[in-house]
Amino acid sequence: MFEIRTDLAVEEKESFPGNGGEVAGVSLREWRKAASSIKMTEVEILDAAGARAMGKPEGTYITMEAQKLGYQDEDYHKEVAQELACQLKRMVGNLKKARVLPVCGPLHVLAVGLGNPSVTPDALGPAVLGNLRVNRNLQTAQGLPEKAVLSGIVPGVLAQTGMETAEIVGGILHETSPDLIIAVDALAARSIRRLGTTIQLTNTGIQPGSGVGNHRHSLTYKSLGVPVVAIGVPTVVGAAAIVHDTISSMIGTLWSHMETKGMGDYLDQLEPDDQYQLICELLEPEFGSLYVTPPDIDQTVKRLSFTISEGIHGAFFGEEEDEEEPERG
Repeated sequence: MFEIRTDLAVEEKESFPGNGGEVAGVSLREWRKAASSIKMTEVEILDAAGARAMGKPEGTYITMEAQKLGYQDEDYHKEVAQELACQLKRMVGNLKKARVLPVCGPLHVLAVGLGNPSVTPDALGPAVLGNLRVNRNLQTAQGLPEKAVLSGIVPGVLAQTGMETAEIVGGILHETSPDLIIAVDALAARSIRRLGTTIQLTNTGIQPGSGVGNHRHSLTYKSLGVPVVAIGVPTVVGAAAIVHDTISSMIGTLWSHMETKGMGDYLDQLEPDDQYQLICELLEPEFGSLYVTPPDIDQTVKRLSFTISEGIHGAFFGEEEDEEEPERG
């Protein structure tokens, strides 16, 4: 079976029969706050059966779909940053309730900007780190009171450093002993409409490069001994997935012409996995494992880096407020 790679849990859930049908060990809830255009989805993988079905670790995956993120709209980006801060605070609060994080005192947060700053679609993590207001140096030198202590690192990629990101982060943990890691990374999506418009927040950590089949050592609570919350935005999609995403349109076109109607019937009778396998067999000998990114990805990464950094600032340095528990929908 050919796997259509995606880092988004919501897309894995959508791939099951019925476009979001019931999956054992997985719960789903969707909501949208009043007067908000941001669609929220929470996928919770509850047990080992759910993890096997989804191909992802147990935990919570919150997806924010904001179609206007691609536009230069400061008010809208501010709204998204505020919602991200709210969900991040809720996730951190749940970790405190589970006694995984200290309940009292300021948290020491280590932000890790994953990716290659020299490759624009992979530069989201480093760009976010460039906008963060780190303050651990001030805490050490002046002892200033803060709600949180924030430090950051851009570890680069294996080809640049010769070291796994997990090895670099592990060394930093030994020296600085943070309470929590926030890992920011560019992701791969299955659907082109989610590029640059979707933010995923998860408490399961992250495995750098998994969305494009380039598996690296994971950054998780289990591997590092520190809780890891990951924030990611899809910036690339596989070329074969784009073709697969539009297969129904192609079938309709084939059906509309008598000379190609038989081909349309043949494709329509194939299972989705078989359709994708056929597409891969046609594309990959010519193009390899090709991934596609939007033409304005440089501006998209720049805008999103500010939005995500402001969300992180709001979560740890913003005003305290009651966090709303979303209703099931």
